[in-house]
Amino acid sequence: MPNNTVIQIDNVNLTLSNLDKVFYTATDFTKAQVIDYYIRIAPFLLPHLTGRPLTLKRYPNGATAKFFYQKECPAFRPNWLSTVPVWSESKKRSIHFCLAQDLPSLIWAVNLAAIELHTSLSLSEDILRPNILVFDLDPGHPATIVHCAEVALMLQRFLMERNIKSFPKTSGSKGLQVYIPLNTPMATYTQTKEFAHTLAQLLEQHKPSLIVSKMKKVLRKGKILIDWSQNDNHKTTICVYSLRAKKFPTVSTPVTWEEVEKGYLQQDPALLSFTTDQVLERVQRMGDLFAPVLNLQQTLPIL
Repeated sequence: MPNNTVIQIDNVNLTLSNLDKVFYTATDFTKAQVIDYYIRIAPFLLPHLTGRPLTLKRYPNGATAKFFYQKECPAFRPNWLSTVPVWSESKKRSIHFCLAQDLPSLIWAVNLAAIELHTSLSLSEDILRPNILVFDLDPGHPATIVHCAEVALMLQRFLMERNIKSFPKTSGSKGLQVYIPLNTPMATYTQTKEFAHTLAQLLEQHKPSLIVSKMKKVLRKGKILIDWSQNDNHKTTICVYSLRAKKFPTVSTPVTWEEVEKGYLQQDPALLSFTTDQVLERVQRMGDLFAPVLNLQQTLPIL
């Protein structure tokens, strides 16, 4: 493929640049391959991006080089790309976020070296009402994703006892995330954050040798932080199927609870790490394991 080329997607001409630039040096994975992955995963990814303000995490010189976050959609964006204004209390003005709701918009953003795609837990039509709750399980060295799996299974059991379905995915980095779909107009960030915080504290009390709910880094060594603070209207979470800017082109991948249990029982972190090729094979074989997160309606129990 030429270094710069024009492609047509859905009757839109897109100019792609620096296609031969190596974005993942450990495997010589190029920008062209990053774009190819996003084109191929788009049918599964786009439903999870639609309607959500998108924060771009841009790596112009590759995954291990300097990066920057971009919330304000660039002024040079094409006129066909949708944006949504979201009020920023800290800036005292609206920030116009990009919306990647179709393939041209997605690939336009990725061509800006947006390796990682970070989204809100609420839809732009009602930005102060989350339709997802997330537990972000972050291991403190020397703990690994295997220890995250143990904590995730504890979360699942607690929620199942209260008839709440939850859906795990890898972060694509060190940890795991557990999502609770809500999709009801009654949910608020005050409610979801309080629920996540209370449950994190309950599990910490149950197994303090493994779990921590406080944010101080000094407390995290060898433990799993249940990060409840992500449940906030001004925060974002890595989107399912997004690449991560790590040594290898790993992906935030939905997994089954059986896979989480297998990774824990076999004490094998490799069972919970997936690269682009593996993810593309998985979606063809398993479909979108995260599809229920889009529509399943649930109400949080009182703790």
